[in-house]
Amino acid sequence: MAKYLAQIIIVGAQVVGRAFARALRQEYAASKAAAEARGRAGQQSAAASSLSGMSLQEAQQILNVTKLSPEEIQQNYDHLFKVNDKSVGGSFYLQSKVVRAKERLDEELHINRVNQERKEQTKQPET
Repeated sequence: MAKYLAQIIIVGAQVVGRAFARALRQEYAASKAAAEARGRAGQQSAAASSLSGMSLQEAQQILNVTKLSPEEIQQNYDHLFKVNDKSVGGSFYLQSKVVRAKERLDEELHINRVNQERKEQTKQPET
């Protein structure tokens, strides 16, 4: 009986150990991918990601948008916010993720708008 109990414990520990190792590898790969994305996105976008705790890609996935269109972002935000309202049986956690995703995308839109204005100002010669 003790022999079988010891075997069960050993097999269980092996399964948990493999799962833990796999989770670590996945987390390392995700962290590496996020770091590369921040490096490509530019300093302002990376700063916004670190401040909000959410990458641009994650925010786009949450709100199900592919391009940064204010109308599409607002439409998807309104729908997801209503669907996840706690009073209708939704999840407060998901609702807060939706709010954070919209904040992140709004910040990215602001960064793009400021950069576009700077480009236009440098193109126009001073008269």
